[in-house]
Amino acid sequence: MEKRLIKKDALNGIISKLSGEMPVYAPVKDEDNVLFKVLEEGMEPLVAYSNTRNAPKNFFFPQTETMMRYMRTEREIKLSGEDGEAREAILFGVRPCDARSFILLDKVFDQEKYKDPYYIDKREKTIIVSLACVQPPYSTCFCTSVGGHPMSEEGADVLLTDMGDNYLAEFITPKGEKLLERMGDLPAADGSADEKKKELSESAEKEIKSHIPGKEIKPWLDDNFEHPFWDTIHQSCLACGTCTYLCPTCHCFDISDEVKGSDGKRIRTWDSCMYWLFTQETSGHNPRPSQKQRWRQRLMHKFKYFVDNFDEIACVGCGRCVRYCPVNIDIRKIVTDISKL
Repeated sequence: MEKRLIKKDALNGIISKLSGEMPVYAPVKDEDNVLFKVLEEGMEPLVAYSNTRNAPKNFFFPQTETMMRYMRTEREIKLSGEDGEAREAILFGVRPCDARSFILLDKVFDQEKYKDPYYIDKREKTIIVSLACVQPPYSTCFCTSVGGHPMSEEGADVLLTDMGDNYLAEFITPKGEKLLERMGDLPAADGSADEKKKELSESAEKEIKSHIPGKEIKPWLDDNFEHPFWDTIHQSCLACGTCTYLCPTCHCFDISDEVKGSDGKRIRTWDSCMYWLFTQETSGHNPRPSQKQRWRQRLMHKFKYFVDNFDEIACVGCGRCVRYCPVNIDIRKIVTDISKL
């Protein structure tokens, strides 16, 4: 693995050069929020931030996506495919929890038997540059409880670590090494950089103050589908879907056709297990008619069903669902309460 040093005052110039060659999506300040957006001329990425409001999963799995277009004639229906192939791009400044979410989404969209060509095309053509968390995290961050770390390399092609005057740039994958060729002549990092990174890593881990027994509750979930506890967690839920739409790993979607005259398109849009219509069948029957059942599904999916299928918890501990829930439902408290039953 190649390890180089990038002067802090040189980073924006490098990113600006790269954005002239391909789209670069990066965190930028947008009023009171930090959001991932494509960098336009004159824009600089934000590097001093805790995390973005929107998870970068929508880069590979857009909130709305055209899967194909078609035209109906008197004799046949002509298909024209989706709206073009993905372009090579850079996703810059991704926090380690969000980079790790791509590994979990891969297990859904890029399986041996089931492959999603729309997701895979964008994933293969995108270079992910992750930014290690060395600054104090949000109080709602709990990545270390679900298999992550504030300086994890998982899911990243390049990992940048703030070392003070420089960034330590680690080029982890072949895609990352190809990006190095475009970044110019960067000085090699020596052993002292590794030592400093180790110190920063230990310090960053201690900064994560929020912990949950994420792995410990699976046996209880296996045996308590009808437990009275499920009657308690949903009572203030508004079914707004904020938790699922901001979640880096939620991946449910709906497919529908929109037709105008003889032209039509098939689109895929995000859906949420928090919504009544999510499980409503054509007959009108709904197997999850109450918010209790829908909240139980959300928790069971993340901490039981995904573990059953892929041996991983479907949560990266980013804390967005806690931070932005309008009625302050806290998944950390729910998991902790379950561990005490």
